[in-house]
Amino acid sequence: MSSLLNLSSNGASHNASAAGDARLQQLKTWLQGLDIVDVASARPASADASFRRYFRFDVLPAAQARAGTNFGATLVAMDAPPERENTAAFVKVDTLLAEAGVAVPVIHAQDLEQGFLLLSDLGTTTYLQALNPDNASALYAQALSALVKIQQHSQPGVLPEFDRAFMLRELDIFPEWYIGKHLNATLTEAQSAELQKVFDHIVANCLAQPQVFMHRDYHSRNLMWMDEDNPGILDFQDAVYGPITYDAASLLRDAYVSWDEELVLDWVIRYWQHARSAGLPVNKDFDAFYRDFEYMALQRHLKILGLFCRLNYRDGKPLYLGDLPTVMEYVRHTANRYRELKPLVRLLDVLEDTRPAVGYTF
Repeated sequence: MSSLLNLSSNGASHNASAAGDARLQQLKTWLQGLDIVDVASARPASADASFRRYFRFDVLPAAQARAGTNFGATLVAMDAPPERENTAAFVKVDTLLAEAGVAVPVIHAQDLEQGFLLLSDLGTTTYLQALNPDNASALYAQALSALVKIQQHSQPGVLPEFDRAFMLRELDIFPEWYIGKHLNATLTEAQSAELQKVFDHIVANCLAQPQVFMHRDYHSRNLMWMDEDNPGILDFQDAVYGPITYDAASLLRDAYVSWDEELVLDWVIRYWQHARSAGLPVNKDFDAFYRDFEYMALQRHLKILGLFCRLNYRDGKPLYLGDLPTVMEYVRHTANRYRELKPLVRLLDVLEDTRPAVGYTF
């Protein structure tokens, strides 16, 4: 999970221009050779939960005139250490999404060996920053419309498959990092078996869903609000071929912002109707589709609980712990709805010592 976190233009929280930053110096040397941007204007564009970094640069007036095209006033350079990040995957998926007709960065220059890209600037305002009760329905409609375009462009054999082994690897992050590290708990054999049964139910449902192109992090921090052609889409390099409900669940059951369930249900219905009319293979029965949506969201949220803890305890990024309550509320609410998932709630009650009082409801 590689959520983009926009920074202020002065980058005070990230002293990326420090003399000891060898990667930034390499990036500037590469950019100097391109003669497109003013390398002295470098400032952090965003921080990231991965090893990627982004810097914003002013475009040189001479380059603007020489190119005969409008770069815009600024461009964004990606620094993705090749031993840590797959920049080629970013380039591949960027091309796929551009072909699908959605707004993604234009790649103006690339050096895959060093892990550098020079990209068009999609702005400084994320969906998370732009969303409010007055515009949420319109912004989500635009994001879901873009999602349908991506899914219509899908074809098998192009992206890695989000298969059973993949899903289970992600789910296993939950007991390792949330239960083991965050709660400092060790599951008994019986508890492990119960949790595995829940995992099996989740995975069986998700594998049975129709498969499409899947962004994997289609949410409010990776979508940019723009003056037109909303949304600008970022952080898609980990895209796979997987369940059709995944990205809608990522967007509408967002770890960083939550909405009343009635609103979310309305948005899910509208997406389902749009997808059906576009010829996508969503379940013809909405109740069954919504169940798929919920199981998929639960798989993602269990992974996120583990990931956020790993980011804190392993990577020294405590900010994400503040979002644990939102994600846990999703998990409990969903698991409590379905008989085969309720053992998860009982396990959490024991581990977190939060057994509900009589009459407690979700």
